[in-house]
Amino acid sequence: MIWLPASCSSMKGDSPSLMQKPVMDLRLMGLGSWEWAEGGGWRELHCDRVGAGLRGEVQGAGTFGHLSDSFLGRKCSLTVVCILNAIFGCLTALSPDYWTYCLLRFITGFSTGGVGLCAFVLATEPIGPKKRGAAGMSTFYFFSCGIALLSGIAYVFRSWRELYIASSIPSMLFLVGVLPFISESPRWYLVRGKIDEAMKLMRAIAKANKKHLPDGVILALDEEVNENLNDGPSCKDQMDTKDVITGSLIDVVKSPVTRIRLFLAVAINFLCSVVYYGISLNVVNLQTNLYLSVFLNGVAEMPAFTITALLLDKFGRKPLAIGTQWFSGIFCLMGSLVMIHGECKVARMVCGILGIFGMAGTYNLLFIYMAELFPTVVRNAALGCGAQAAQMGAILAPLVVVLGGGFPFAVFAVCAILGGILAFYLPETLNRPLYDTMAGMEGGESI
Repeated sequence: MIWLPASCSSMKGDSPSLMQKPVMDLRLMGLGSWEWAEGGGWRELHCDRVGAGLRGEVQGAGTFGHLSDSFLGRKCSLTVVCILNAIFGCLTALSPDYWTYCLLRFITGFSTGGVGLCAFVLATEPIGPKKRGAAGMSTFYFFSCGIALLSGIAYVFRSWRELYIASSIPSMLFLVGVLPFISESPRWYLVRGKIDEAMKLMRAIAKANKKHLPDGVILALDEEVNENLNDGPSCKDQMDTKDVITGSLIDVVKSPVTRIRLFLAVAINFLCSVVYYGISLNVVNLQTNLYLSVFLNGVAEMPAFTITALLLDKFGRKPLAIGTQWFSGIFCLMGSLVMIHGECKVARMVCGILGIFGMAGTYNLLFIYMAELFPTVVRNAALGCGAQAAQMGAILAPLVVVLGGGFPFAVFAVCAILGGILAFYLPETLNRPLYDTMAGMEGGESI
């Protein structure tokens, strides 16, 4: 994509050869085209530069995934990313030129990459296996509501500067109205050796549920600590005298249990992201109302979450991951075969909505699935790795969309079907314990 100013008499700093370039009337620019509406010189706006925010998300997902597993913790990491998101989101609206805009978009994306990871893990780690699936899926209603709401906000605020400010306000509200009432994950406290804080939080959770923890109850780390209980000293005493338990992606790759899981999860995340973001961006090729299409895509995700949440604990994670991807792939294949003339435009839009319906279930199910596939010490790092792969898919998606016609849907169909095939090789995690350490998982999975 290239932007050229419609007309000008002179540009400071531009060479005469540039001034002789043919120009394009901005009034002829269609959906999906770009312009820098104020000041600056001649710029070429390529797809890879538009992905500045997505590149930031790739870096942010990995960085905050590691930090939230280490000294920073889940809650503190979430606080940091929300502050960065609010500040640099607003500063983006004040960008004086294109390159400043790209830099601020990168930093905003860097913070955004950690928001979903930290929030999801913080919300689901304290929950037991019976309710974890439904609780995890319920968190994504807010995401789809945000997509639907964004189309309305964009309709009201047609200026991109106003839109950036309006879309940064939720981060500010979350910092003030929600974060002060959220507790740190008790599992993170446990693996960091902070037994007293973990026990205090568990008693508060029990009290909120109108339950009572007996005074003699202590928290233990999987079988690793349980085996040591036979030696005499309490778990608390042992944790006070041993190093904090940590982990990294290197440990994940070294372990035969988690190595294949990580590689498969990364590949599936990448493929699903190409489909998920690709269908969302492909609205520019549908020749329908842009705001309505984005709104319907957001709304279409909500029943997918409900159905997935209802079936998650009945059929398990693995069958649903396969089924939802293939469901999406079938309708993407149908969309590629529909000619985009007359009423057929609506038929292709329906195929797109059903395609994103299926992929929304998969895309968000993967958060729950990956959280259960890896122990607490590396959970956010593994999720961050998967999110990085997903953002790489999101960067690729616009390049698929510009193919136009039925080609994007054909590519999405292949990705969805291939992702379903790869999911066959992942283990089922339904009713399995949420492990805390690598040793605990290796011991538990070998039984």
